[in-house]
Amino acid sequence: MRRRENLIACGPSGTGKTLLLEALGQQAIDQGMSVSWLSMEDLGALVRRHRIDDSVNKAITRATNVDLICIDDIGLLPVSTDAAEGFYRVVEASYEKRSLAISSNIHPSGFDELMPKTIATATVDRLLHHAHLCQTSGESIRLMQAQSGKGTRPMN
Repeated sequence: MRRRENLIACGPSGTGKTLLLEALGQQAIDQGMSVSWLSMEDLGALVRRHRIDDSVNKAITRATNVDLICIDDIGLLPVSTDAAEGFYRVVEASYEKRSLAISSNIHPSGFDELMPKTIATATVDRLLHHAHLCQTSGESIRLMQAQSGKGTRPMN
């Protein structure tokens, strides 16, 4: 984080991506850094809300005025045009200034399946330039626990 590098964790659901982001965020907080946690839906809402009075740039600047920005679960839900724009704006505003930690069910090379190709290409170009890519694999930990009876506690 102090080197302003990014982390992209991608892989199947239940393989620890969000847990990794949470641990990274907690480590940053423990070291006195500031962290924000966003979803693509949050970014879409931010763009829609601030487009009305043409204050999107100011809102993005406020949202990215932290040491670490975590964006969780990209690719889990459909991405609106506003969310794609917000994501690009956050990546652009953060580029070489602060760290981003991203989790996604889709490898960044497939982001053009989620959003317009031009936005996806520009976003991924900046996102991966100073990034560590962590690809998770395997079965869902949650599903394995549920199937083995460890997902619940007996009722008294």
